[in-house]
Amino acid sequence: MLGYRFSKYNPKDQSNFDRLFDVFKQLLTYTSGDVAEALSWLTELDKEYKLTDKKYGIGDFINELQERGYIKDEQVGEGNFSMTPKTEQSIRQSALEKIFGKLKRGKVGNHKTRHTGQGDEMSSDMRNYQFGDSLEQIAMLESFRNAQINHGIGEFMMSEDDLLVREKEHKTQTSTVLMIDISHSMILYGEDRITPAKNVAMALAELIKRKYPKDTLDIIVFGDDAWQIEVKDLPYLQVGPYHTNTVAGLELAMDILRRKKNANKQIFMITDGKPSCIRENGQYYKNSFGLDRKIVNKCLRLAGAARRLKIPITTFMIATDPYLQSFVEEFTEANSGKAFYTSLKGLGEYLFEDFERNKKRRVR
Repeated sequence: MLGYRFSKYNPKDQSNFDRLFDVFKQLLTYTSGDVAEALSWLTELDKEYKLTDKKYGIGDFINELQERGYIKDEQVGEGNFSMTPKTEQSIRQSALEKIFGKLKRGKVGNHKTRHTGQGDEMSSDMRNYQFGDSLEQIAMLESFRNAQINHGIGEFMMSEDDLLVREKEHKTQTSTVLMIDISHSMILYGEDRITPAKNVAMALAELIKRKYPKDTLDIIVFGDDAWQIEVKDLPYLQVGPYHTNTVAGLELAMDILRRKKNANKQIFMITDGKPSCIRENGQYYKNSFGLDRKIVNKCLRLAGAARRLKIPITTFMIATDPYLQSFVEEFTEANSGKAFYTSLKGLGEYLFEDFERNKKRRVR
């Protein structure tokens, strides 16, 4: 009996361009889309790790980037390069493959819930045949078994009462708002937290585009204020000298979701710090020294308001401070939502699993 057969692993051959392009795309995310800086870093890496050879150098790579339409020179001959939409899409694709694995394109509206109904994918549940059920839903083997049990083993006979049909999974559409903290703490203490957050956002955007094309994804960044950005802007996103106005982000997210017609709505929030800023009467109220009860109370009121609108909030907390975790627990309880205390390395996996898990619930 043949079991496992092992053979020597031969890695897939990559061209010089493809090998350099993989590194270049990662550098573009770190440099917030600054092509010149990414190429400078690539040149330094080439010196140290010998990424090129005598036949193919960094200059050849730059020329090929231009020929393939990945970068463009804003002023011909000046070397003032910028990314093209083709590169932006390629970076999102790389983020998707790195974080979520190579997912195949799914069908339209491909969201499963606990409820059965008119859908596209068969479930394991069965019921008696009803007028109007399609022929492809009939479970033939189980129906034949019923006929034999009900009518004996003589002359074969099948009636409508013998027929069983497989239920179909009802598929729904979801509106998601992803909130990303861009306060200064996202790069404090020598730890780059914004790059993993950008990668997760790009991967989620590409996942929805490919697998759930009828879903909506809106992306909000929040610092002293909150504003909406486009998916194409994600590689260029930078942290600013901001406090953390979580209230502004939640208000904007809820405003966006109120306008959506989908029954399923959700907010994902990626943050590493405490709420430290609100806006009152046209002025900023700030306090970076611990949790300010005035700011916290506004966050909790919004969490409760979102709960009443049936909008769950999932918080991905990239911090381990006990007093911050205590605030997140209070916030989560007010919303009846969820919270994950995760490292930067596990952020993408946690968000993906929760996104898929939420597809199985349906707000009625």
